[in-house]
Amino acid sequence: MSVVTAEGLSRHYEVGGGLFSKPQTVRAVEGTSFSIEAGKTLAVVGESGCGKSTLARMVTLIEEPTNGSLTIDGVPVTPDKWASMRETVQIVFQNPYGSLNLRHRIGAILEEPLKINRPEMSARDREAKAREMMALVGLRPEHYDRYPHMFSGGQRQRIAVARALMLEPKLLVLDEPVSALDLSIQSQILNLLLDLQDRLQLAYLFISHDLSVVRHVADEVIVMYLGRPVERGPKDDLFDAPRHPYTKALLSATPMADPHGTRQRIKLEGELPSPLAVPAGCPFAPRCWKAQDKCRAERPPLEGTPRPVACFFPEN
Repeated sequence: MSVVTAEGLSRHYEVGGGLFSKPQTVRAVEGTSFSIEAGKTLAVVGESGCGKSTLARMVTLIEEPTNGSLTIDGVPVTPDKWASMRETVQIVFQNPYGSLNLRHRIGAILEEPLKINRPEMSARDREAKAREMMALVGLRPEHYDRYPHMFSGGQRQRIAVARALMLEPKLLVLDEPVSALDLSIQSQILNLLLDLQDRLQLAYLFISHDLSVVRHVADEVIVMYLGRPVERGPKDDLFDAPRHPYTKALLSATPMADPHGTRQRIKLEGELPSPLAVPAGCPFAPRCWKAQDKCRAERPPLEGTPRPVACFFPEN
């Protein structure tokens, strides 16, 4: 059974407008569908501004979708159920230093979700739960009474992960969880996340622009461009044989671990279009080397099995 299922999820914003002008609509996310099973990781990748973080905020019930439906743990998400369902899904933010209250000790930070959502718990039980989570993420008992500024970036991210696990969620949304860390620390946090997923059978929605990290952690990948999914498929299939030209261009820019390996670098022409002026037809057509008249006139649907791709002329 899927922990989370999204069908046609969309988020629009009205921007601008004034005395003599109407507001314009930014379609930050449009028509995104997916499902994640327990113990599996779905990665969402793409350039900055493609809608990855907006999608994360909708799944974590921070923002309400404009269109589409979201089901978490078998229960359809509606505004009246938000408060009760937030225990099922938690988020780990990109910057561990900015997401922790610098005036609170680590113990208080970890116990706060229990104070808010489990008011019936005693102070002793809350402390025991906090210390249990600290041990689970590799923190020592003496860290309980210290402040966030006394820790390294990797340790602070461990604290953020422990806080997210305090309510025993079934889904973790990981929004660029290692991009602010040194490379050596990144591997430690990624291995921690994989170990926790194996122990607790957590489902992960992993937001990232680092494709080398995605290849290490993901089971399935969605590639987004200007708020729309353009390709979806199993990680190995997508990395070994990308079908959408945009996916192929992204992968060509990923550094290779093999110093003797070679890869054709694809340099995209032109700039990323404004989300306020998305081109007619395929949004990627102005930058695509395979674009034809049909691409500029019609928008390709995301279709095909088992590798859906939004392209009239996909790679073989």
